[in-house]
Amino acid sequence: MDYLNISTYRFVELTDLVAKRVLFKSKAVELGIKGSILLSLEGINLFLAGSETVIDQYLEFLAQYPELRNLEPKRSFSKDQPFRRMLVKIKKEIISMGKPEVIPSRMTGKRVMPKELKSWYDEKKPIVVIDTRNDYEINLGTFKNAVDFSIKTFRQFPEKLEQVKKDLKDKTVVMFCTGGIRCEKATALAQQYGIEDVYQLEGGILKYFEEVGSEHYNGECFVFDQRVSLDPELKPTDMKQCYACRAVLTPQDQRHEKYKYAVSCPHCA
Repeated sequence: MDYLNISTYRFVELTDLVAKRVLFKSKAVELGIKGSILLSLEGINLFLAGSETVIDQYLEFLAQYPELRNLEPKRSFSKDQPFRRMLVKIKKEIISMGKPEVIPSRMTGKRVMPKELKSWYDEKKPIVVIDTRNDYEINLGTFKNAVDFSIKTFRQFPEKLEQVKKDLKDKTVVMFCTGGIRCEKATALAQQYGIEDVYQLEGGILKYFEEVGSEHYNGECFVFDQRVSLDPELKPTDMKQCYACRAVLTPQDQRHEKYKYAVSCPHCA
């Protein structure tokens, strides 16, 4: 595998965003790295791919900023470069929830490590497991007995959680997502809603795959790049995504007469 793919984030109060945007992009371009970085007053969220050597160099570059030291990226490998270009953007939020009063760098839920979550499943610990991802992601795979809010975007999550918050106040709640960023913000919101015994899965599904594999998880994991989906061995699958409606396409869908690359698919044609 020629390309190391990393994803990581950190909720931290950042300053000098315009200057950081210029420097972060120029260094990535210099090293030949592609991907995307989102910068916000609430933190950083990045997805990058390149050779292992240059990715490590870039992480060392970021570590010169005290607030970005010791990032712990999720790592996987691919034969092809999954990104077309290098983007660095300044956003209001590094993951959009539409709740500016939720500040994860100041308050968030407890953390459960992947192996500990596996043991909770093994022991049949009474927990409520909530998938904070979008419906098209969940369609590819999710944890056993996970609650699905059937949301199209993360901005719909607060309303859905508010509807069930009374039922969750006396329960142990575990929230998860792809890499940890959404469930970290979701647990901060849950605390504001009075859900006190709430955990986030450290490192998300990707870290769980890395440390545990497929136990108690059914299916694959959607990722936001051209690989589309990873199996529990962190290897790309044959899934594709429709550019028009964002539906995930199986190999059978891709052979359908109504599938036109970058135009339409059997779900939206």
